[in-house]
Amino acid sequence: MKKSVILCNLIFVCLIWYPLKAQGDVRLPAVFGENMVLQRDMELPMWGWADPGEKVTVSVDNREVTTEADGSGKWTVRLEPLKAGGPYALTIKGKNTIEFENILAGDVWLCSGQSNMEMRVRHVINSDREVANAQYPTIRLFQIVNDLSPEPRDDCKASWEVCRPSTIGDFTAAGYFFGREIMREVNVPIGLINASWGGTTIEAWMSPNAREACPEFRELLDYWAPVLSRKPPEVLRFYRGMAEWEEDVHYGEYVGNPLLKIYGTVPESPVKLAIVPQMPIWVYNAMIAPLVPYGIKGVLWYQGESNAGRAYQYRSLLPALITDWRALWKQGDFPFLYVQLCNYGAVGTKPSESQWAELREAQLITLTVPKTAMAVTIDIGEAANIHPRNKQEVGRRLALAALKTVYGREIVASGPMYESMTVRDGKVFVTFTNTGSGLVPAVGESLRGFTLAGKDKTFFRAHAMIMGDEVAVWSDDVPNPVALRYGWADNPGCNLFNREGLPASPFRTDDWPGITMGKK
Repeated sequence: MKKSVILCNLIFVCLIWYPLKAQGDVRLPAVFGENMVLQRDMELPMWGWADPGEKVTVSVDNREVTTEADGSGKWTVRLEPLKAGGPYALTIKGKNTIEFENILAGDVWLCSGQSNMEMRVRHVINSDREVANAQYPTIRLFQIVNDLSPEPRDDCKASWEVCRPSTIGDFTAAGYFFGREIMREVNVPIGLINASWGGTTIEAWMSPNAREACPEFRELLDYWAPVLSRKPPEVLRFYRGMAEWEEDVHYGEYVGNPLLKIYGTVPESPVKLAIVPQMPIWVYNAMIAPLVPYGIKGVLWYQGESNAGRAYQYRSLLPALITDWRALWKQGDFPFLYVQLCNYGAVGTKPSESQWAELREAQLITLTVPKTAMAVTIDIGEAANIHPRNKQEVGRRLALAALKTVYGREIVASGPMYESMTVRDGKVFVTFTNTGSGLVPAVGESLRGFTLAGKDKTFFRAHAMIMGDEVAVWSDDVPNPVALRYGWADNPGCNLFNREGLPASPFRTDDWPGITMGKK
């Protein structure tokens, strides 16, 4: 009897003691682990937790640094830069020891945005072949589970995986095809962090710090204040169910919002909640905050569909997001590359207004932010599918932008961009930058997609012809043209390229009272 009591007491003590002991063990967030890629050629920030005052030593490739956990148990170090290569082993020692193997040093890119960034490799054209051939041991994948939080989190659900057929199918296609191109061209290991969620608005990815610098973001926070302050558990449950629901919906095959039939009544809120998180900050809290300040080369951003209809607001929000993330990481003005909205919907047969065209314009204007670049995709969308499957070309065009703006390659990385217009003898003559080796229409076609208006502000379809480095545009309906638009529709059917095969960005030159170059 005594032996049984002693044994039970011993087990009880062990059960109590073990969690207390484990609680003091050195630990790191999920972004540090086996198979990870550390950003080359920069001081490497690393952090974790231990007992307050506990000494922690971090070492990799003969680089070692020792620190002490602060009063809250948080510790941080900065390792000396690593050259591209590996594999390396990383050791973290405190009261316990953690060892990570198969670590590479290379370039780390954060891939973020909504469904066209989230779209998986298994959904693209030739997906079976792409998955089967995805044997790239120097590309590493970090897939963050979709989640949201009322408060900033210090960790997320994910782990680093080596790129192989068994791991690539559910990873971001645009990010993967970009990383594959960069790996081949630059010959360094590539780390891809995927933090994307279909249907999210840009404000869902912004931190509270953007409030002071961006009045438009401040207005959104005020608009959502009843929900943000109340933090109802129903909203959290509702949103966490979205990831499971989206897994069962094939891209491009659903119309409308069948969500209510599945999940019942949407929680009461100041606005109608969409099928995925729309509220400011909460997605940032769960999916971006845990990454800061992990060393990165730059960001790939593929988003905008959920903000169409609020394009003038987006003109402030996208630059604010870029500034916000750069300030949070404290790694300078890292490159920020993004995808302009593609063509979508029925091809326009007559000039009209377009919310998608306005959003593309907002993205075009954001090129004034330093160290940004944009991939134009106005030619590779699908009329009936908001998630076009040719993500190979999206990734290639993003890679071209990176090779030129980030890696210093002397290449043509963009299609023609509007520069100026003049009016002579009733015709408009347009000049462009990024013409490469010359302007051309799509193969075997005449130019399409241009419209003209006079002082009456009524636009008519126009004829267009390439004349050397200019495009001449005219219309019998507009003898005295004042404004020109190109590609101004959801799906404009426009076809101006440079000889390198890259399409011109849509644009407009409107100059009405109260609107200058499309600015309200």
